[in-house]
Amino acid sequence: MVEVMIDVEVVYAAIDRQVLLSVSVPAGTTVRAALLMSGVGEAFVELDLADCPVGIFGKVIADPDKHPVQAGDRIEIYRPLLADPKEVRRLRAAKAAEAKTRNQ
Repeated sequence: MVEVMIDVEVVYAAIDRQVLLSVSVPAGTTVRAALLMSGVGEAFVELDLADCPVGIFGKVIADPDKHPVQAGDRIEIYRPLLADPKEVRRLRAAKAAEAKTRNQ
């Protein structure tokens, strides 16, 4: 019996470079297994593929070890934020308010 293969993409953006890999996996493959099959772990040795947060088309997958991929899925590997966006906006607003009071 012939195993049905489906095509998915795996994307990851590090600080200095990014990669988009196309990989064919057997139908029914989980997200985590597809990541391991893609070879992205060899390209980015700092990645912990067993524990990193991942999503498909911008939607976080709660349990990638059980979620099967579909043909055409784009699996995204997320890295931690360097700064909290809320904190950055708060600091920028405070700086703008301070500059405004100085200029009056």
